[in-house]
Amino acid sequence: MKLKISFKHLKHTPALDERIKEKSEKLDKYFEGQTNVSWICWVHGDEHWAEIKVHGPKFDFFAKACADNMYKTLDLCVEKMERQFEKKKDLYKNKIHHAPNQSPKYKEIEARVSDEVELQEKELEEKSA
Repeated sequence: MKLKISFKHLKHTPALDERIKEKSEKLDKYFEGQTNVSWICWVHGDEHWAEIKVHGPKFDFFAKACADNMYKTLDLCVEKMERQFEKKKDLYKNKIHHAPNQSPKYKEIEARVSDEVELQEKELEEKSA
C-alpha cells in the first residue's frame, strides 16, 4: 500500500500524520494487492475537510468529509469509505448468487426433484384407479 498525505492551509503535525497512517491501515483489510491511498486535508474557515482516494487494480473509491476538528473529519471519511467497500462487497456477493438456476448443480437437482414428483403422481394415479 502506497500512502500519500497532503495538507493545504494546515500545519503538518506528526500526530495528524500518525492518525492518518492508523486510519489507512484500518482500510487495508478491505483490499488486497497494490493500492494507492491518497489523503488531502485542509481548513476552510472554521471547517476542517478531508478527502481520501483509494486506487487499486480493479477499483477506485473516493470519500470526502467535513467537521469542526480534523480528527473527527478523518473518522467520518473512513466511515464513508468503509460503507463503500461493504456495498461493493455485497454487490459482488449478490452477483455470484444472482442466478442460481443457471448452474449445472441446480439443473441436476431440479431434474431429480421433477422425476420424484412424476413418480409420486403415477403412484397416486395407480392407487386411485
